[in-house]
Amino acid sequence: MGLLEIHRCTVRFGGVVAVSEMDMVVEKGEIHSLIGPNGAGKTTLFNVITHVIEPNEGQVIFDSHDLREAMAHQIIEYGISRTFQNLEIFKFMTVLDNLLVGYHAHLPVRFWQECLKTKKEKEEESKGEEKAFEVADFLGIRNRLSSFAGMLPYGLQKMVEIGRALMSDPVLLLLDEPAAGLNNAETTQLKRTIHQLNDLGITLLLVEHDMNLVMDISKQITVMNFGKKISEGGPEVVRNDPRVIEAYLGEKKYA
Repeated sequence: MGLLEIHRCTVRFGGVVAVSEMDMVVEKGEIHSLIGPNGAGKTTLFNVITHVIEPNEGQVIFDSHDLREAMAHQIIEYGISRTFQNLEIFKFMTVLDNLLVGYHAHLPVRFWQECLKTKKEKEEESKGEEKAFEVADFLGIRNRLSSFAGMLPYGLQKMVEIGRALMSDPVLLLLDEPAAGLNNAETTQLKRTIHQLNDLGITLLLVEHDMNLVMDISKQITVMNFGKKISEGGPEVVRNDPRVIEAYLGEKKYA
């Protein structure tokens, strides 16, 4: 049984079928990539996993939890966190405060405790800050904690968003086009970070268009086109699949 299992998932928007009878299994501890042309349904599938969208049909099972039966706030409690296709950070908040937003799932503090600044509330704030320092050290942004997030170079803003997702201690981290807009040096750093996260035991599922990155880091690749899965396997299988070459990769060979 995989960590994440999607069975015959279908999503319709009116008369448009965005995802059609999709099956996918993400095994615990692997780096799994979801690729395909724009409009293939990849981000829609991410939104199904994170309960942003309710599928019309099918099952989504994560670590024995039926995600279709879960409340939206339970997704992060189960151990799923994500970044977004369009960078979603609070640009007029500091990097530290952006990271602390991701810690909210760990806060058992009641509203009145926060208002009165009780001892328990102060202890939880301290734990959150310690966690933020740890995450910032890991991502190399410790010296930027007091900076406004929107003032950072784009590559570092991406790291802030990843850092916010890490604050909840995810078991499964969904990265939606993490390399988009990055230069070669930033992409190399991203690749290093993804490997380091995986070494820590975090399972990663990413949507990405940088095929050199995908082929380099992925153990398993699922390919979608027009809402359907057209291929799946390791990098060698996918790069040589005629259906994938025709629909997405073209004739270029990826190392």
